[in-house]
Amino acid sequence: MFRDRQEAGQKLAIELAKLRLQDPVVLALPRGGVPVAAEVAKALKAPLDLAIVRKVGAPGNPELAVAAIVDGDPPDVVLNREIVEAYSLDDDQLRVLIAAERPELERRRTAYRGKRPPLSVAGKTAIVVDDGAATGTTMKVAIRALKRRSPREIVVALPVAPTETLTQLASEADWTVCLSQPGRFGALSLHYLNFPQLSDDDVTSILEETAVRWTLADIATRQSPPTARLGNGADQLQRTRRTDR
Repeated sequence: MFRDRQEAGQKLAIELAKLRLQDPVVLALPRGGVPVAAEVAKALKAPLDLAIVRKVGAPGNPELAVAAIVDGDPPDVVLNREIVEAYSLDDDQLRVLIAAERPELERRRTAYRGKRPPLSVAGKTAIVVDDGAATGTTMKVAIRALKRRSPREIVVALPVAPTETLTQLASEADWTVCLSQPGRFGALSLHYLNFPQLSDDDVTSILEETAVRWTLADIATRQSPPTARLGNGADQLQRTRRTDR
């Protein structure tokens, strides 16, 4: 169990530092992934940005995703082809459903980033961070969209997730790093002592603080990343690299 998201991020950063990743860019899944990712970015001396994902619900069943939109320039649309086929949706119907979700994606982009453009991951190592993953659906969508943006590698970094979810994510990303895989996952909040709900203002504040820190770090002499071990125990840590590359 983690004390809070900040502690989870600090422990993740230690494990990520051991991989000696080249040109890392840390991407948080908002809102819960932002404080975790901020600690990772701080420790790795890496820039922090967001991977904003908006689900596109099926007709009459908004909780079932037929697609997802991932913020970018331009945004990426990732289809859930099995659901598209199950609902017999044609291109025109999909365009209508996707268009209906674009305003919320734009709202979130404006709320979180303002006028700042998203960071490029081309040729860099994209580290995608969340505070945990139950099904991993949002993380999987983010990975598939990032692959279209020509990163050097994609790394999934999670404090906690079920083993079956990690297996699925490991088939999508180049690296998966997860500190804990409990036998009974339950609600994500059960794995934290302090797990407050975060607001848009919380996200913006963390991003602004990290941007200032990154600017100062870019000016100052960079220190080496952490090497000490603070993990949850070797039997809990999972660090996986794809071999079918």
